[in-house]
Order: sequence, then C-alpha cells, then structure tokens
Amino acid sequence: MFDYIIIGAGSAGCVLANRLSEDPNTRVLLLEAGGRDWHPFIHMPAGLAKIAALTSINWNYATVPQAQLGGRVLWCPRGKVLGGSSSINAMCYIRGVAADYDEWAAHGATGWHWDNVLPYFKRSEGNARGGDAWHGASGPLSVADLRHVNPLTRVFVDAGQQAGFPFNPDFNGAQQEGVGQYQVTQRDGARCSAAVAYLNPAKTRPNLTVRTGINVNRITFTGNRATGVACSQGSRSLQFEARREVILSGGAINSPQLLMLSGIGPADALRKLGIDVRHDACGVGDNLQDHLDVTTLQHCSQPLSYDRASELKTAFDYFLRGHRGPGTSNVAEGAGFVRSTLAPDARADIQLHFIPAMIDDHGRHRLPGDGYTMHACFLRPHSRGRLTLASNRASDKPLIDPNYLGDAEGFDLKMLVECARVSLEILAQKAFDPYRGAPIFPAQTPRSEADFIEFVRNRAETVYHPIGTCRMGSDAAAVVDPQLRVNGVGGLRVVDASVMPNLPGGNTNAPTIMIAERAADLIKAG
Repeated sequence: MFDYIIIGAGSAGCVLANRLSEDPNTRVLLLEAGGRDWHPFIHMPAGLAKIAALTSINWNYATVPQAQLGGRVLWCPRGKVLGGSSSINAMCYIRGVAADYDEWAAHGATGWHWDNVLPYFKRSEGNARGGDAWHGASGPLSVADLRHVNPLTRVFVDAGQQAGFPFNPDFNGAQQEGVGQYQVTQRDGARCSAAVAYLNPAKTRPNLTVRTGINVNRITFTGNRATGVACSQGSRSLQFEARREVILSGGAINSPQLLMLSGIGPADALRKLGIDVRHDACGVGDNLQDHLDVTTLQHCSQPLSYDRASELKTAFDYFLRGHRGPGTSNVAEGAGFVRSTLAPDARADIQLHFIPAMIDDHGRHRLPGDGYTMHACFLRPHSRGRLTLASNRASDKPLIDPNYLGDAEGFDLKMLVECARVSLEILAQKAFDPYRGAPIFPAQTPRSEADFIEFVRNRAETVYHPIGTCRMGSDAAAVVDPQLRVNGVGGLRVVDASVMPNLPGGNTNAPTIMIAERAADLIKAG
C-alpha cells in the first residue's frame, strides 16, 4: 500500500517521484517497464548515436503506413529505461515561447499561461550561466553550453547569419528567433537526464520505492475511483494499491494505451476488443501531434565531421580524461529558429538542428566519407493523428497514426517545402564554400514545387516529439482537466507530454519536466 503510484519513470515520472517523496510521511511507488540506466553510452552524450537502436532501452515503436509519405512506416523511438526519453534524446534544452502557453490557456487549459509556467521552468533549471528573469540557477536539471563544438557547427552559425538570420545566444530568453548553438541538459560534460537530475538525489529516501522491469497491464478501481495497478514481471502477477492517487506518466503513446486497456476511452472501440467500458472518453488517443522533419545532407570536402571519428579514442578521451572531447557533444549542436513567409504570427515556425555528420535513417544507415546534415521541422503542424489499440493485451504495441501531412488544407506540406528551401539556402552560403562537397539528399537541387514535394514525401521523418493524446482542457472531449485529473473517474491523473493541447515551439523535454513540476504542486494541494 502506497500513497501515490507513479506509472513510468520517464521525464515526468522522475520529477514526480522526487517532489512527492519530499514529504517523509508520504509513501511513493515509481514503476518502470524498462531497466536501470546503467549503460555507459546513456551518460556519454555522443553515445546517443549508439543507444538509439538498442531495444533493451527503447520501446522501438513504428507508425502505421503514412498515406501522405508514400505509404512509408516511420520509426518512433521512446525511452524504456529510467529517465525515459530524456535518457536517449539529443539533450537540446528548448522551452518554446510565451505565446505557446498563452494559447494553451486560451483553449481551455486554465492556469497554464506563460506567467504561470515560467516559475516552474525556472524551478527545474540549474543553468551554468546563472539565473536571471528567464532562467533558474539552482534547479535539479543541469543546463549548460556544449564543452566541445565541431568546427562545422560554427560554419553553420556563420552561414545562417549570411542568410539574414540574427545570431542568438539564448533561445530560451527574450527572443527565440535566430541561429546559434543549443544549450544542453548536461552536467560536467555528462547527460543530465530526468533520472540523474531528479531520481538519483531521491532514491535513498526510505519512503520512495523504485521498481524496474514492471509492466503495468491495467489500472484497478474500487467503484469509480482508481485505487491501484495490476502488473506483471516476467511470469509473475503483481498488484499494488494507492491510498491517494494513481498517476500515469507513460508518455504520449503508453498513457493513452493504458487508459484504454483500463476501460477509459472510446466506448465502441473498447467493446469491439472485449474491454469493459468504465468511462466513455472519445478524446483518449485523439489529438496526436508530432514534429515532422526533413533532412538535407551534403558531403564535406574536408575530414572535419564526426563520421569517421574514432569511437575508441572518443570513448577513451571521455571516460579517462574527465569528460572531454567529442564524447561530450550532443551531435545536434547547431540551432536555428526561423520565421517563414507563411508564418501567421510573430513566432518562428521552423526549427533547425545542424549536425556535423551524415544522418541517414536516424543514423542507422552509415554513409561513406564526411558530411553534414540539416534537420528542419515545422513547429506547429495542423495535422492531427490518433493512437488506437491493436488488441486488449498490454503486451501488444498500439497502432500509431500521426497522419503526417494529412491536414485538409495541405498547409503542413507547404511548410515542409519551406523547411527544405530554408535548409538549402543556408547550406548555399559562402561560409560553407571551403567545405561543400557533392550533395547527397537531395542529389540535385529541386527545380520546381513538384520536385520539393517529392523530396519531402520521400525523406520526411519524425524528430520524436509526440504529444496531445490525453489532452487537457475544459471541454467535453478533454481527457484531463487543467489540474490533470482524468475526467469521469476519481483518484487518477495523467502527467506527461500527452496532456499538452498543442505542440510548443521546440523540443518537448523541458516542457514535460515543467508540467511535472507544476503537477506536483497541484497534487500536494489536493
């Protein structure tokens, strides 16, 4: 028997485990399907290139075939380990902008406007540059400048300025637009995941129990109130009970899946799978959003990229020389936020990640030679997808349909074309002249709109930012209310990226941690 049961030890779950166990009289259980974050390449930042495809720490999801992308199935990695996706991501620390959160509040997420969430961003952040009106200096999540930056990344920053974009030293300050380098969630040159930042300092508390390798199959109820979870560990069946609340922090894929397996979801779909309906909630699994990204690759005429870096030497320098050298790189070093000619307001609508290496098929396909990659995504897509159950078994992966480029007006496709154009424009600047080799993708510069569209449909991939499948709001279709309580039942909350009504303008890890920081206060308040 525990006071709180937290399902999922990802970015949100680790925060909650720390904050809720601060009260020594409160017993907290944190359950994680994956294992401990022991792998050394989790903690060496550049090791992300090696760990992304490890199924032992990755749910290794895939979408259903995407109609607007030529029927392609897209890879969707999600962390299955302490720290969740914060243990396998590229560590880019980005919040979005004030208007993103004001928009949440305007659409029914009362209390989540910018002035309300900024204190929680600051509370979570321990920025090595120090604190100010925008940043926290003493929070658990360490944020720092990169220790090692590839020369090609500095070339990208110069090229971006030549293309007319201002230099920006802080994308989380007063202005997001511009080009520069990402600040990263690192501490002393090592990855600072949510597990490192929040769970490690709390794990010795006697009132916090952390169990790994536990698969939660369904939430259990007494009457209409969540009072526990039914789990499995290998062939063993386990059950845990909660006095106060069950908190679901499985992320945008696992959280709606578990709600539906527990009888909370679209009633007709659940009945067809033989699941007893506890609450007919049409919004569960709906509103799926993700950042679709197009990559432009170019050969480099000089041997400067990370493509042929010695893995042995990189690891040696990192582990035996005090976290130094290329091993401290997050690989996605260069940053850009651009306002296109199609932007409907003052917010940047394109995000760039510049990588001084050739990244094909998420880095799973190695290309010969040296090169560099420009990632560009549309920050606020109009397309909405859906997640559904494949069966009534928790062991079966759900069906993930982001419906990429599926908006009726075709605006997302126009924006991905703009993303490709901006990428080619920057890579064509004089700063790249001494380094520019033969083009790879696209092999030839597109000459027409049709050429750009074909390139996008053939090359677009996700940058792993799924959100929205347990949307918070004040309307009848919202899955959770603004206090993150699941509508229609008691004793159950969802706290993770699935509650976001809309994508913020950037990477989603920092906003997820902010949500959990604020949720902890909401939970403590009762």
